[in-house]
Amino acid sequence: MSVQDTIKEQVAGNRIVLYMKGSPDFPQCGFSARAVQVLRACGVEDFYSVDVLQDPEIRQGIKDFANWPTIPQLYVNGEFVGGSDIVTEMYQSGELQKILK
Repeated sequence: MSVQDTIKEQVAGNRIVLYMKGSPDFPQCGFSARAVQVLRACGVEDFYSVDVLQDPEIRQGIKDFANWPTIPQLYVNGEFVGGSDIVTEMYQSGELQKILK
């Protein structure tokens, strides 16, 4: 199975997926911490997370998958939502809450 197949399975098999550095309880960068904070502020406690620091192939593969150069990356219902800044802006505008309901 290729890295792209693994990522497709993760994104398709889970309603909310966050590719991040570290884990939700122990984020390893400020942007990942902010993405987790925003999800929790939206009332999302349970989501699938992938620590890209544990797997260099996934770390590069997810950038290729979404054609997005940075981590974290949020996926909801199989769709790429965005990185930390976009997720924060969507939260502030109320758009993210609608997607997550």
